This record gives sequence, C-alpha cells and structure tokens, in this order.
Amino acid sequence: MTMSTAPGFVALAPGRGSAADRPPAAVDPSTASYHMLALQVRAMGLLDRRPGYYWAKITLTILAFFAGWALFVVVGNSWATLAVALLLGMMFTQLGFLGHDAGHNQVFGARRRNRLLGLLVGNALIGLSFGWWVPKHNAHHAHPNEIGRDPDIGEGLPLASSGEPGTGPGPVASWMARWQAPLFFPLMLLRSVGLHVLGIDRLLRQRDRAAAVEASLIMLHAALYLTVVLLVLSPLKALAFVAVQQAVFSVYLGISFAPNHKGMPIIESATAAGFARRQVITARNITGGRFTNFMLGGLNYQIEHHLFESMPRPNLRRVQGVVRDFCVATDLGYREDSFIESFRQIVQHLSDAGAAASRGPG
Repeated sequence: MTMSTAPGFVALAPGRGSAADRPPAAVDPSTASYHMLALQVRAMGLLDRRPGYYWAKITLTILAFFAGWALFVVVGNSWATLAVALLLGMMFTQLGFLGHDAGHNQVFGARRRNRLLGLLVGNALIGLSFGWWVPKHNAHHAHPNEIGRDPDIGEGLPLASSGEPGTGPGPVASWMARWQAPLFFPLMLLRSVGLHVLGIDRLLRQRDRAAAVEASLIMLHAALYLTVVLLVLSPLKALAFVAVQQAVFSVYLGISFAPNHKGMPIIESATAAGFARRQVITARNITGGRFTNFMLGGLNYQIEHHLFESMPRPNLRRVQGVVRDFCVATDLGYREDSFIESFRQIVQHLSDAGAAASRGPG
C-alpha cells in the first residue's frame, strides 16, 4: 500500500482533499512531467489499438453470454436455473466492461465503430443506454471526485461522499446519511435498476433519432429477455430468476467500480490542480494478478486508466511500472490496495461520515 493523498492536499471532512498551498494548475509541477510521460507512452506504442485482443475478447464474451442462455433453456423449468442466473449476471457485467472500453474508444480506431459496439453490448444485450452512460462517465473522468462536477459524487446514498452531513433535502436523506455504511452493500443490489431507469429517462427526454435507435434496442432486449424467461419458467420461478440475475449483475458491477474512487479524497470545485494530480490522488488501484484483471475488467489499473483513458485494456498492465515511477518522481503518491482492504477503507469512510451526520452540523 502506498500513500493515498499527494503532498499538498490536506484532509478536510472525511474523504476530502484540498489543493491549499498548491501552485495554480497552469504551473503545477506535475503537468510538464505528465506531458513527457505521455510522449514516452506513445513512443512505446501503448496507445495503439489491440485489434487481435479485442476481437478475441468480444467473440469469447458474446459466445459465453449466449452459451449461458442455451444452458438456461436446457435446464428448463427448474429452480436450478437460479444457478444459471448467477452465471448470466456475471456475463452481463463482463459485457458491461466491453461497453466501458468502447465508450473510451479503446477498441477500434474509428469512433463510430466503438459506438456500434457499445450499442450492441449495452442497449441490445444488457438493456442499458450506452448513449446516456458515455457522457456521464466522461464527465467523471474530466472531474474525478470533484464536488458539483463529477456525476458519480452522491450517486447512491445521499451525502455518502459530500462530507457535508446534515444538509440533505429531508429526514429520509438524513437517515440514509447516518446509516450509509450498513446500507452500502444492500443498496448495491439496486444499482442495475437505477442505471436502467436513468438511461430510459434520458431517452424519453431526448426524443431524437439517436434516442429512438437506443430505445428500440432496449425494447428489443426487454422483449427477448422476458419472452425467453417466461416461455421456459413458471411465473414464480421467472420472478426469482430475474431478481437473482439482476442482483448479481448489480453487485458485480458495483464491487468492480466502487474500489476505484470511493473513500479517496474529494476535490473542492475551486481547487487549482493539474490534470495528472487530479487523476492520481482520487484513484486507487487494486492489487492482484491476471484473475483480478479479468474479474475487474481492467478497472484494477484505475490510475493508469485515468491518466490514459483511451489506452486498450491489455496495455494497462504494461504501462503500470512507468506510471508508478512517474507518480513517485512527481510526489503524487500511488495508491494500491488489495480488493478486501479497499472495501475496508470504504466502509470505514462511510462509517465516519455517518457518525458525523449523526452529530449534526457544528
């Protein structure tokens, strides 16, 4: 484990960071070093597309997805299909990782081809709006953990990351703020529902040709999904299957993304800091080998991903040493924890925030 906060960022409320006493972003000493790093990384060819890797990854992931549905049909009207629901929930998340890579234009050189892949795996295969998610996620990358600008701040539990307990809109938000630590994992079960609802709401408000295409793909997904499930299973088993499959999808997705930034410093909106400083001090890597890399879809290399978001997933491991040396040399810190330790820190952070909310302002 390395330091979580770069020198010059001081702790405020739980999880907050400030760039007090730092030079303005224009003269942030890490900026010039990052430009040199970027030139080095490009010269190493690590920003080049990896078509062979991605064609194999796409083919195998989609084949495994349809193999899961074939197994579902073979098992038939049995409670044993709940085991298949576990598998399909995991496959939905693996497809989501491909959508994430497509959203960052990591897969193909042409933006249009990445969008088509995103619509296929996002809208058609897992039923989530790719067009809604991409700008939301891009805003997160532009302003990680920044109050008022990162859409992921406050997502889920009210006040979970704001550090401003007692300022919620009402008693429900205040109660959730006090109990945010014990509620963290239970509410993760509803993550996929929230993503579905937010994406559909955006499509209904957008009402243009792109929205119509996305909505059509989502409706096609829903129609095929429910038709297959209801044809094979009795109503009660069908309800249980959908609940388990979506719950596994939600939790797997949640535990893959949560360690990346939860419990890391929060940046004030007026903070002056360079690009590299913002990306590094708000991110956390997860240790582990190839299995961890596979299970987390490359998100375990979060620092490298935030510094080079268009870098193909298989190159993140290769650039880690160079990035770590850069972070140490520029005094930014480099946070790297085990999967279990990252969640211990997240729960501790939420517990501290909840205790602060219970005490109230002042």
